[in-house]
Amino acid sequence: MKDLKHLYFFEKLLEDAHNDLVRQAQAQGRRCVATVCENIPEPLLNLPGVFAVRLRAPRTGTTEMAGYYLTSFLCEYTKALLERAMEGGYNFADCMIAPDGCSMLNRCVENMELLKTMQKEAFFYEYMEIPMKADDNGLKLYVLQCRNHILKPLAERLGIDVSDGAIRSAVEEHNRVCRLIRQIGEYRREENPRITGYEFHILTLATYTAPKDLLVQRLEETLEELKNRKPDAKKPWRIRVLLAGSEVDDVDLIRLIEECGAYVCADRFCYGSFPGREEIGLTQEEDALTQVCRQYMYRGQCARYMNQAKIQERRSYVARLAGEYHADGIIYEQMKFCDPWAYERMVGTQVLREEYHYPVLSVDRPYAVGNSGQLRTRVQAFVESVELKKLQGGGR
Repeated sequence: MKDLKHLYFFEKLLEDAHNDLVRQAQAQGRRCVATVCENIPEPLLNLPGVFAVRLRAPRTGTTEMAGYYLTSFLCEYTKALLERAMEGGYNFADCMIAPDGCSMLNRCVENMELLKTMQKEAFFYEYMEIPMKADDNGLKLYVLQCRNHILKPLAERLGIDVSDGAIRSAVEEHNRVCRLIRQIGEYRREENPRITGYEFHILTLATYTAPKDLLVQRLEETLEELKNRKPDAKKPWRIRVLLAGSEVDDVDLIRLIEECGAYVCADRFCYGSFPGREEIGLTQEEDALTQVCRQYMYRGQCARYMNQAKIQERRSYVARLAGEYHADGIIYEQMKFCDPWAYERMVGTQVLREEYHYPVLSVDRPYAVGNSGQLRTRVQAFVESVELKKLQGGGR
């Protein structure tokens, strides 16, 4: 297929956290909020006058300096973030709001603060607690934490309007981007899709790492372009897979999987479109903050939520997506030393195999995949096994 018109632009955005759209927004006088986890409601960080950037560490090489402060058995994502911060890669941000999504991220951000890695004079950190159970008590905690550690400091220290009306306006802008991403993603359902999993991941990832309003025009043009795009007559892939698991911001991972003959037709991971790019519905009967928090908590698929209903839901959610997007198999990934997803990957893999009868490849991987020969070999073997089963008429 011919390359998408704006694909190169989106790829360039992802090469640096301080990308062109971040610079453009700051030139307009807007303030930048850095964050590191999907458990912070995005609309609250994208109020008028402020925008969010979810931090990444693209093109990470050595993490030797970070390794001096973080132990060797912490996940590479946290060490890569600290390394980049020590290099001055996030000095463009005006503040950082970090939830206790996991103990490793806590240690990472705490070291950023202790080492004074951020250079702006008025830079500040906020730490917030995330509930471990999705229930009424958890919602009360979530709302309180968001009010005290997001809205209050943004209003008092940056002069941001945090009124109910401002939150509703931010939700509208958020939904606009979510709607575009989901419409683009629907083409992945096609028997011979007109968009690759790699292309879709690039577009989705950009919406986490740049001001959303500055992406809308190019996303709209991409959607219109796709309506008339013709896929290659011969499918370049052999099976369809759903990719599920932990934090995935490495575009090379999707590229590697698809080069092995597996089309990534759906996703359930941090930085993905499910559930991160589902629209937020608001009514006038209740304040916007509570509604936003409720939907983030109950819809979230993070392994942090440990009540039994959420544990069961995480497996059924993946199985449902696999069915809706016609996946032949599932790749369940986890970054090395990621404690929350290590258990989830092990149990989830077993449940999806035994109860939902999907072929599952379970892998742990480095943060930056690059051209990993070991991972490539495992994906190739998985593709061959699933394809052989299909040819033998076994289905799944």
